[in-house]
This record gives sequence, structure tokens and C-alpha cells, in this order.
Amino acid sequence: MKESSGRRPVDQVRRRAGSVPGVIPPQTTDNGQMANDHPQPSPFTWIGSDRTLARRVGRPVREFLAIEAAGGVLLILATIVALVWANSPWSGVYHDLFQTRINFQIGTILRLDLPFEAWINDALMALFFFVVGLEIKRELVSGELKDPRAAALPAMAALGGMIFPAVIYFGLNASGASHGWGIPMATDIAFAVGIVSLLGSRVPGTMKVFLLTLAIVDDIGAIVVIAVFYTDGLSLGWLAIAAGLVIVVVTMKAARIWFIPAYIFVGIFVWLAVFESGVHATIAGVVLGLLTPAHPLKPEVPEDQDFVSQVMGGRASAPLVRRASFDLNEQVSVAERLAEFLHPFTSFIIIPLFALSNAGIEISRDSLSAAASSDITLGVVAGLVVGKLVGISLFTWIGVRSGMSEMPRGANWTHVIGLAAIGGVGFTVSLFITGLAFDNPVFTDDAKIGIIVASVVAALVGSLILARAKEVTEVDFEVPTPN
Repeated sequence: MKESSGRRPVDQVRRRAGSVPGVIPPQTTDNGQMANDHPQPSPFTWIGSDRTLARRVGRPVREFLAIEAAGGVLLILATIVALVWANSPWSGVYHDLFQTRINFQIGTILRLDLPFEAWINDALMALFFFVVGLEIKRELVSGELKDPRAAALPAMAALGGMIFPAVIYFGLNASGASHGWGIPMATDIAFAVGIVSLLGSRVPGTMKVFLLTLAIVDDIGAIVVIAVFYTDGLSLGWLAIAAGLVIVVVTMKAARIWFIPAYIFVGIFVWLAVFESGVHATIAGVVLGLLTPAHPLKPEVPEDQDFVSQVMGGRASAPLVRRASFDLNEQVSVAERLAEFLHPFTSFIIIPLFALSNAGIEISRDSLSAAASSDITLGVVAGLVVGKLVGISLFTWIGVRSGMSEMPRGANWTHVIGLAAIGGVGFTVSLFITGLAFDNPVFTDDAKIGIIVASVVAALVGSLILARAKEVTEVDFEVPTPN
């Protein structure tokens, strides 16, 4: 809701990228009180009960998963486990596990026979990109990207942070593995948010909004790159089927069909058609996310149809409860409900599982020596560490000096440069594009080593720069709402 001053607390903006894969922080109400968006679990449930295991394990785990850095922490742990496992005496088990073939077949009509790793990269990651699509849609409809002036500076910074890394990588690999130029373009928002949250008041809230908006634009850029430049062997027939199914989804929306399982059913076939078309299957997730309604169907329940009050007044019946539930649900947009529901699965299961299956590279003296002399590794490290820092900082400076936008309130150039360095932590999407760019396992390993090294260096450099910034003593501020 808008406040009387036409401005809103920054926490309402910070929640925008919460499910990609940070968290959804608490919001404030019109009277300035904290909204009870995340109440304690009901005592009628196991986790809300007074049982010892619930008190000592269940609720502490629940509280941990609600903090900003939780997704990043699990991602780091999954990466460490993958590296240790792949370099242990049980490395054969690791590789055999993710190369295990899983067959899905419907009679003679359909047969998918893929290794476990491919199911993670093509199917589970489609769900992750669906959530990314939801967040982009919400940003375009009611977030920072709705107001061109508010979005201009982080969007421009994101553009610089994509161009410079790609150019640096391509310059170092023009005569070799040039197809990997998209690898250093991405910023891993889970790691970035985790690092910034650990720095606390060293980073003003406006710059956290800046970082999250930059990450959304960065996601849009990565999606375009994957769809346009990492698609091979197009099947126009399957592509036409996918387009037809998307039209079915649009028609269902126009017919006011709100039964979500129906969309899930059609969405599975959209994914299948895109997968068979040659376009990477994750694009299906993005498209479906962008088609999801981002406005509440019923922002308010009319007084003459207040079924909720009837149910709360003790006159409950199955039909009344069902109708009241519909009225309550539709006060929140479908995009927001789905993002909030899917956030635990994408942040705490899918992304760590993706890291576990993709980060397990064998590290030895020979492999490190080969990577140190590899133009691929050098291109990825230079692109992420140098390209991100220079590109984001320079384009932000151009945006401010040209008068296109103003420096975020309470921020200075130390904050900009520090966050630009942290933008070089490119893990999840960088690993994802690596798998699309290279078939040669040597190239893939060189790129993955570069991603890991660059992410560690970028995190350290950014943290050291931001640690030198003065603490922000005044954090209760507002940012303009779009008209």
C-alpha cells in the first residue's frame, strides 16, 4: 500500500528479489508497524508444537531459512561438498550418481532418457527460472522497473556489468573458445545478498535496493543471451507447438480460469515442447513466469460479499470456507503467492542441488597448472573480477554525471565500487552457461575453476572495499514510489 506521503519504506522494495534466491523480509503497514507477514507456526502443527524436536531443531532451522544469507550459505556448503566429494576416494560414486540415467516414458508417444545431471539442469532449473520470471514480472508491474527513472541507474550499471566481462573474455579467447563469452556476464544474487547482509550497516539500504534491481536486469540479460546465443538445432515444428501452448495459457487467462493445476498441466507440455525444439528448456520457465498475473484479482473484498467474516464468526461450512479462502488468496497476486511458495524449493533444494552436481571438478596439481595457463580460465577470472568492477562502476558514474539519475541516497563511490566488485561473484548462472557453451570437458573444467577462483576473489575484494566504508547510522529512509 502507498503511504500518505507517496513514498514507501525501502523494505517493501527489498522484498522484490527475495525469491531469487534471497529472502522476503518483513514489510511495514500504513501506520508504520511491522506487518505480520510471517507469523509463528500454528500450535496445531508439528513445528509449532511444544515437542522437544520441534523446539530444538524444527523452529531453529525455520528461523535460519528466513534470514537473508541462508540461500548463499547452503550454496557455499553444496559447492564445498561437491569439490571434496569429487576429489575423494569416492569420486567414482559422485560421477556415477549424476550420470545415472532416468527414463520417463508414456507408451510409444513420449520417451525421455536423460542422466540425472541433465534432469537437474533442464527440468529443475526450469522451475528456478520460472521464479526468476515471476520476479521480473513483479518488478515490471509494481517494482523498481516500473519507474524508468528509478530503474535507470541500476539498469545502466547492469549493462556495463554485462558488456565489459563479455568483451574481456572474448578478447582473450577470440581465436579459441570464444563461445564462452557469456560465462562471466552473470552475477549470483544468492552469494551477493549473503555477503552484503554480513556487512550490515556498512551498506546503506538504498544500495541494497540498487544491487537487487541490478540483479533483476542482469537476469533479464542472461535469459536473452541463453535464448539467442546458446540455442542449437532448432525444430520449427516443436517451436510452433510451444507457441501454440503459450497461446492456450494466454487464452485461459483471458477466460478467467484461475485453477492453478490446469496451468501446471499445460506448463509441463510447454516445457516439453521447448525442450524438444532445441531452445533451452529453462526459457519455458521464464515465459510462463512472465505470463503469470502480478496484480491481485480482488484487492479488497466487498462488504456485501464478506464470506471471510461469516467464516470467522463461527458460521463455517465447507462451501463458505472454500469461498472465503478464494477471497483471501486473491488479495495477493498469483505471482507473489507462487514466488513465496516456490522460494524454499528453488533456494534451498534446487540451487544447492545444481551446485552439487555442477561444481564437482577434480582438482590436482596438473589441472590447476593447466587452468593457470588456460585462456578460458584467465578470461573468466578477468571478466568477473575486473570486467564487473570496471563495467558497473563506470556505467554508474556515466549515469550520475550525465544527469540521467542521481546517486542513491546515503551512498558514496566506495559503496558503488564495493558492490561492483561483489557483482563479480558469478556462480549459479555462470556454471549454467558453461554447460551450454562447452562440450569439451577440459574447457568446462577450466571455466569452472575460473568461476570458483573469480567468485572468491571478487567476494574478498568487494568485502574489503565495503568494510572501509563508514557505517550508516540512519537506516530508516524511504524511496519514491512510481506514479
